[in-house]
Amino acid sequence: MDFIKRRICGLWIIKPNIIFDERGYSLECYKKCEFEQYIGEINFVQENLSRSFYCVLRGMHYQKGNNAQAKLVSVLDGIIQDVAVDLRKNSSSFGEYELVELSDKNRLQFFIPRGFAHGFLVLSNVAVVSYKVDNVYCPNSEMTLYAGDKDLNISWAKGHSFWKQSNKDCLGKSLKEIEKQL
Repeated sequence: MDFIKRRICGLWIIKPNIIFDERGYSLECYKKCEFEQYIGEINFVQENLSRSFYCVLRGMHYQKGNNAQAKLVSVLDGIIQDVAVDLRKNSSSFGEYELVELSDKNRLQFFIPRGFAHGFLVLSNVAVVSYKVDNVYCPNSEMTLYAGDKDLNISWAKGHSFWKQSNKDCLGKSLKEIEKQL
């Protein structure tokens, strides 16, 4: 696997080594010793799967306090724009984001440490997204950052008038509101 540092400290793209032959392909998705070498010790305790349709935007979610989660995101089928927003209070990149295209073709993975909001926009007809997390989900600690916040100015492939979102995601807080709560 190749571990590629992103502009914002703590974010990584993981590019697997894919072995192709006449039967298809094979790849390693996770190898503890390599993660520890590049990212540090991480203990994934839960894996989640979502299936979404074209223009569904999920997020931007994060869990606060002791319930914060690091995530390893990959796409099993389809194409998404995956986004992480830095919400670490004392970070020099607070409020900045990284956008990565993940697909079943490129097989890239996106590692997002604790302290980031995360969301994705589906660009294919259907997308199946897998993400491993290092802390169990706690509904009382979940927060939502509004993906269309003008202060974030995320370069989504489709504007908010195309998005299919949950009510909770539509009512997400602005970056300024979240900053006051940190």
